[in-house]
Amino acid sequence: MEKHKRIELLAPAKDKETAISAIDCGADAVYIGGYAFGARKNAPNSLEDIKEVVDYAHKFWAKVHVTINTILSDNELIEAVNFINELSKIGVDAIIIQDLGILEELIKNLPPKCPLIHISTQCDNYLPEKISFFNSIGVKRVILARELSIEQIKKIHKENPNLELECFIHGALCVSMSGQCYLSQYIGGRSANRGECAQPCRKKYDVIDDKGNVIAKDIYPLCLKDFNGSEAINDLIDAGICSFKIEGRLKDTSYVKNIVSYYRKLIDNKISSGKSNYQFESNPEKTFNRGFTDYFLYKRKDCYNFESPKSKGEYLGKVISVKQNCFIIKTKKEINRQDGLYFNDDGCLVNNFVVDKNGIIIYPNKKVNLKNGDDVFRNFDTKFEKEIKKPVKRQIGVLVEVDENNKLTLTDENEVSVTVDLIGKEKANNPEKMKESFVKQFSKTGEGDFYIADIKIAPNSELPFMPISDINRLRRDTFEYLMQKRVQTYEKNKEYQGMLKYAKYYKKEVDFRANVHNNSAKRFYEKCGVKVLEPSFETQKPNRQVELMHSKHCIKYALNMCKSPKNLFLRDSHSKIYPLKFNCKDCEMSVLSVI
Repeated sequence: MEKHKRIELLAPAKDKETAISAIDCGADAVYIGGYAFGARKNAPNSLEDIKEVVDYAHKFWAKVHVTINTILSDNELIEAVNFINELSKIGVDAIIIQDLGILEELIKNLPPKCPLIHISTQCDNYLPEKISFFNSIGVKRVILARELSIEQIKKIHKENPNLELECFIHGALCVSMSGQCYLSQYIGGRSANRGECAQPCRKKYDVIDDKGNVIAKDIYPLCLKDFNGSEAINDLIDAGICSFKIEGRLKDTSYVKNIVSYYRKLIDNKISSGKSNYQFESNPEKTFNRGFTDYFLYKRKDCYNFESPKSKGEYLGKVISVKQNCFIIKTKKEINRQDGLYFNDDGCLVNNFVVDKNGIIIYPNKKVNLKNGDDVFRNFDTKFEKEIKKPVKRQIGVLVEVDENNKLTLTDENEVSVTVDLIGKEKANNPEKMKESFVKQFSKTGEGDFYIADIKIAPNSELPFMPISDINRLRRDTFEYLMQKRVQTYEKNKEYQGMLKYAKYYKKEVDFRANVHNNSAKRFYEKCGVKVLEPSFETQKPNRQVELMHSKHCIKYALNMCKSPKNLFLRDSHSKIYPLKFNCKDCEMSVLSVI
């Protein structure tokens, strides 16, 4: 691992409450959607709410990224550019974009103090040539495709050493290459590229051959496990990653607190500024997950979950006996009343339980379909949920010093300091008692943004007499002064987006998969030497058979049919049949439109 390299932990936030919780739990940055244009349409936030998050984050030198990562119509593009101007005014640190029409508009007119431009993973940032293109334009960061291996990331970093590379570290996986999934739009007109994905990849299908024979019935063939890259953190840092992104802008506060604190401890346990005091023990298995995979970081693994798109949670044990109104599982884990259990694409709540010599007898809240040998998971732990709801407070360490001239200096852990004179009307009759009183009162920071790391009073200092009320007022005023100085220092050192420019694209022509949804995006491509053959899929459905989804996940591989010459298809619940196309050389798969 590169020594002293600052690694950013980037957390999702569906709203300001979640954002503040993520910051308190140790996030170096949060990403949040505005009132529109985010790839999670159900997670909007007002400009006022975003400003509250910015003001809170900057106290701890944490950053705020705002998502504008959908493709936009011409009218929406005008509104989005105005929104970027507003985000510039309130101090947002970065914006995450998909639509290259935004780049066209920013090249023409970059706002003063424009947030840094980050290229969304929705731009299908998989090929090294494409990432080098974005680097040559002048953007600050590219968010990499989740399908990349560590070796591929190393190559990209080597070719673009000054470009910031961000990767996902945890959360749900899109089965398609991001930005290259048109299945939801094709089926029901709900575009993933416009933040409206209906998640047809989490539905049941039959896998059939060209003769109609059923290869696999009623499975979830496009459903992936959730990503967990925790064991690859050091390798990813060595490969050139500067920011670890947690997926989950629709997840609740409990999820975000748990996962942020888990990765905070794993990365380096040192946050951008301050320390977080947790009242719970983080465990990613305790919150929503479909089972975990590290996807393609090292080699192809079983990344799929054909059984169910529901949350499994943590593994408890196997069923060893089933009776009329209860069942027994063999487990070493504690069970609580009202725990949620998962098994066989079904579940129940624990009404009651008895610890038995053979295991734990579970009395469920409903009739269950279980047999001996079935695996049982817990996807809701009532005890953990109570613990994680306890508040976490992030505080900044401060050294308090009084010199021989009675100058009071507060220096925080980032070496920001303020100095004031201690003024009293008279000398203290009892200097030692005055010092004790000063130390005691000044140490009472409570639930504020600071904690006292140490208080040092020069041996020859003679503190003036100060009533307790005056000491308390002094403490409040000097800490407020220090916070003002901290925010000013952050703003002074803040980086803004530099001028953007055109560059030669790595292709001469692009089709609907370039997601050109407005005239500005078309002009941008043309100025980069590209002929746009057709607009976005959302604008005009191509009048031919096309690729609705391109994936590194392969159903043939998953069904152990790699050497089979059979043509395979997906059949949905409405008997609609989708051909599958396999690239066995690269072990990739495509879902095609209906013939």
